[in-house]
Amino acid sequence: MATNDLQLKEYSVWDEVKHWLPSILMLPLMIYWVLNRGHYGFIDNADLVIHEAGHIFFMIFGRFIHAAGGTLMQIILPLGIALFFLKNQYKTGVQVSLLWLGQNLINISVYAADARAHKLKLLGGSKVFHDWTYLLSQIGILDYDQQVGYIFYGAAIIIFLISLILPKIFR
Repeated sequence: MATNDLQLKEYSVWDEVKHWLPSILMLPLMIYWVLNRGHYGFIDNADLVIHEAGHIFFMIFGRFIHAAGGTLMQIILPLGIALFFLKNQYKTGVQVSLLWLGQNLINISVYAADARAHKLKLLGGSKVFHDWTYLLSQIGILDYDQQVGYIFYGAAIIIFLISLILPKIFR
């Protein structure tokens, strides 16, 4: 056998830890966001800019899509980045993008659940348009704003779980 032939490398415990390190590091953030739904933190200002940009981007598609545009952008941007990383087989990038998507879904869950109560302080004050009041009214389910919020919250938890187990999927 030639000296430059491939040699089998032993798989150590440290290799396993490195494989799961992104999941280990992200887990405390996920737990924090799940347990503190409605408390805003460091990433929410960036999410707000993306949300507002979504309204501008989607305004050409009519009033309903314009109103949904902020939420759509909060979903499309991290999902698109996750798909880019997936296509390029960069597991950690996919995990971090899914972490961000899950965080956005929790943020969206709070906003949707506020459609009737109007307790959130919106950009522009109390007289501004509440996206979710309009959206849920238009489709006739305003009375179910809490349930819609919990659907987004549940989706966030599912996305977090997928992100956590990605090392098992990407073997």
